[in-house]
Amino acid sequence: MKYLFTFSIVVGMMACVHAADWPQFRGPKGQSVADDAKLPVEFSATEGQRWTANLPGRGVSSPVVIGNRVYLTAASGADGDRLHVLCYQLADGKLLWQRQMWATGSTFCHPDTNMAAPTPVADKTGVYALFASGDVVAYDPDGNLKWYRSLVSDYPEISNNVGMASSPVLYQDTLILPMDNAGDSFLAAVDTRYGKNIWKVKRPREINWVSPVVRTVGDTTELLFQSDSELTAYNIKSGDVMWTYKTEGLSTIPSPFLVEKRLYIPASGLIALEITEKEPTKVWTSPTLRTGMSSPFYYKGYLYGVNGAGVLMSADAADGKIKEQQRLKGKFSSSPVAGDGKIYAANEDGTVFVVKAGESLEILAENKLGGRIQATPAIADGCLLIRTDEKLYCISGK
Repeated sequence: MKYLFTFSIVVGMMACVHAADWPQFRGPKGQSVADDAKLPVEFSATEGQRWTANLPGRGVSSPVVIGNRVYLTAASGADGDRLHVLCYQLADGKLLWQRQMWATGSTFCHPDTNMAAPTPVADKTGVYALFASGDVVAYDPDGNLKWYRSLVSDYPEISNNVGMASSPVLYQDTLILPMDNAGDSFLAAVDTRYGKNIWKVKRPREINWVSPVVRTVGDTTELLFQSDSELTAYNIKSGDVMWTYKTEGLSTIPSPFLVEKRLYIPASGLIALEITEKEPTKVWTSPTLRTGMSSPFYYKGYLYGVNGAGVLMSADAADGKIKEQQRLKGKFSSSPVAGDGKIYAANEDGTVFVVKAGESLEILAENKLGGRIQATPAIADGCLLIRTDEKLYCISGK
């Protein structure tokens, strides 16, 4: 392995994360929900912003927030091989630092994505950014390099193909790297101080864009990771397989999420599993709750998701039965998020729909930001953080 040194989805296990933080893909616990109040309803490209920032390159990754720091990744250059990690001040959008490096792996990918597709993960020790080129880097909150690894140098058979997008997660001092691909496919746990492997397990040599989920049961913490035919629970400290749930047609794009003991896994619809201390039991299957590329979520008793036709659905979490459907406009790659009794769904054309949550779905506003939106928004400090191809918007409801 090559290293360069310079010196709780999280489920209730990141003690260093503040309640208002948005530390990873889809926020606290990977549930797409925030407790923030007074979130915005109406805004535009010129109105409602706390601040905006011009970005040095494209990205499908989401912003993450720890305290007053907003971290984001981007990729630039004709071949998308210039990789960026940026840190902004949440209060006013000041660029605190920017770091750049060259990609060491292949940057060939589908034009809808690029190397800044995985969302970084952060805590009080800093930010950890995984790029689709197989480069992974760690910086402290002030932008000092902690360590860097070229995974394609360590494992040359990694294959990028159409582009990798699974996002890493943190558990205490362990960084989880999901590296499902058509080549050397694996799941690895590395220590956050030096980037060394704690464990590494082989995975099916298949393309997969799903992000993992972390859950703690008693003294055991599990990492839940799904492929197209099974969901596997790994012991997060050892990498040992705890249990496996097998079924055909599981999603390889939308990610699962956990609400207490119930795990919801996207498939040809949505499957609800009740997880005890051992293997899960299927509670129900809803073939109607198909969410296309975006991930579904739970909010105040209901399940929500946007399907491939741009239809927002609400369903009873107890049985998965559809309560209402509301047609939105456009194609949705990003996942909706919720807070303050509202759902925010951004289409690729740059329109953000604000919908009143609940059994009855009411569109409150259609806000046009312009520019393509593929990244899932973040919520922090009473603001929406929305990334387009060219800008990062911090939109305040205050």
